[in-house]
Amino acid sequence: MDDHNKRVIETALLCAQEPLTVADLSRLFIEDISTADIDEALVEIQRAWDDKGMELVHIATGWRFQSRLSMREYLDRLTPEKPPKYSRAVMETLAIIAYRQPVTRGEIEEIRGVAVSSNVMKQLEDRGWVEVIGHKETIGRPGLYATTKQFLDDLSLTNLQSLPMLEDAAPMAAAEQLGQAIIEFDPDATVETVIINEGQDVAEDSVNAAVEEVTPESEQSDETKQ
Repeated sequence: MDDHNKRVIETALLCAQEPLTVADLSRLFIEDISTADIDEALVEIQRAWDDKGMELVHIATGWRFQSRLSMREYLDRLTPEKPPKYSRAVMETLAIIAYRQPVTRGEIEEIRGVAVSSNVMKQLEDRGWVEVIGHKETIGRPGLYATTKQFLDDLSLTNLQSLPMLEDAAPMAAAEQLGQAIIEFDPDATVETVIINEGQDVAEDSVNAAVEEVTPESEQSDETKQ
């Protein structure tokens, strides 16, 4: 693909409000541009930005530019608001759904060994990270939870296979393994919380729309923490 067409693709990606797919990019041109040519151009654009503060990444819903993690400390000075925090219960529940999906609420409770509060599930659903994709054919037909494309996009993952490998499937291990790749745990927090790593690919609009900081938790079960 010639330099002009690559520049067109690059400009479209820089100006786009949402990730663009290869099909979206092909509509930029009147002439027929093959998928292979667009893929090649995307790789070349990625290389061209290797030494810059922005990077072109491929996520679940397409391609987009984002700031590099190394730029986070500087960009944070422009947005002094505290990043959203989530309780350990929320993160453990999210990790179990991510690694065991589809999974019922009862199965999540069995793995964690504690009741899962409605507030925990509501936070994950409101954030657009999990959804009910069906019902298990058993007594009561409980809902089956799975992660969404929004979850993959917000955490800079192309697909579920991009999740970090787990050697231990325990809830704490799952949450921490997930955190090592895409979530920064706050070791100085006065309560058990984790912070979404904005520099890792949480778009500005997503950060602004994130759920508010959860209240400190007691030593009770999740259901009594509400």
